[in-house]
Amino acid sequence: MTTMDPTTTPAGPGRSFSAMFDSICSNIAVAVRGKDDVIRLTVTCLVAGGHLLIEDVPGVGKTTIAKALARSVDGRFGRVQFTPDLLPSDVLGSSVWNQSSGAFEFRAGPVFHHLVLSDEINRASPKTQSALLEAMAEEQVTVDGTTYPLPRPFMVVATQNPLEHQGTFPLPESQLDRFLMRLSVGYPDRVAETALLTETDHDDRLAGLGPVVSTEDVLAMGAAAAGVFVSDALASYLVELADRSRRSGAFALGMSPRAALGLLGAARVHAAAQGRTFVSPDDIKDLAVPVLAHRVLLATESQLRGVTAADAVADLLRTTPVPG
Repeated sequence: MTTMDPTTTPAGPGRSFSAMFDSICSNIAVAVRGKDDVIRLTVTCLVAGGHLLIEDVPGVGKTTIAKALARSVDGRFGRVQFTPDLLPSDVLGSSVWNQSSGAFEFRAGPVFHHLVLSDEINRASPKTQSALLEAMAEEQVTVDGTTYPLPRPFMVVATQNPLEHQGTFPLPESQLDRFLMRLSVGYPDRVAETALLTETDHDDRLAGLGPVVSTEDVLAMGAAAAGVFVSDALASYLVELADRSRRSGAFALGMSPRAALGLLGAARVHAAAQGRTFVSPDDIKDLAVPVLAHRVLLATESQLRGVTAADAVADLLRTTPVPG
């Protein structure tokens, strides 16, 4: 697969990067009303090769977004309902004795799909949660000493309810850092909710969705985005953001190098989706909160003052000089 200019055609005549990006978003919007910003960020996460954590109250469409994304791409979809009694082998797979062959055979678990929905991920034990660490970081899993590659593209979409704490296990920082973005869906506006209540084919909209791109298209889009130009000044701006977050009294834990790399990768996709061949500071600013807010830890003083992680990241952006 060759790297291509994001303004050219990655797959077929007349299909530019931005046109393919918009077609995925439009397809998801058929089943998810009034959430265009969330949809575009979700698709950005997919093309950038990242994983997505959707954190919100029940009933706002977290699972629907994941299913609609999976149906929009011609790939394999797996779902894991995380529960306290779930075992790592239920996610990764296990070796099973085959009497006819007289040997153990590996039976792959649901993680061996292009898109894996990890529903209510914080309900599983830390041991089971950690089963995804290698898969999310290296696109491979190791079972009984044997390493198996995962399909590409590979994306984990995890959901969790931030209000319920009984019977849940908070995700550790090491796992949160492996999610490129954390999004909140939020309630629909009055127009979207009225349409949702009055339409009679809501369930059919999701069931009727078909793929608009292939897995090869997604990989080609990712390769094209990787070629988007990043100036030395912009790279220095990212380093300055990271350095200030680590020295700021507002944070107990600042940006990791993985966070900076993830923000830059997402910014490249964001620029390419708008038909540009270069990343601007606005791309960084538009994506900083969903990419960084879940990765940083607030200092105790910030928490006592009621400052949220999103507020602290926004303040970091305001106080860091932007390159000309």
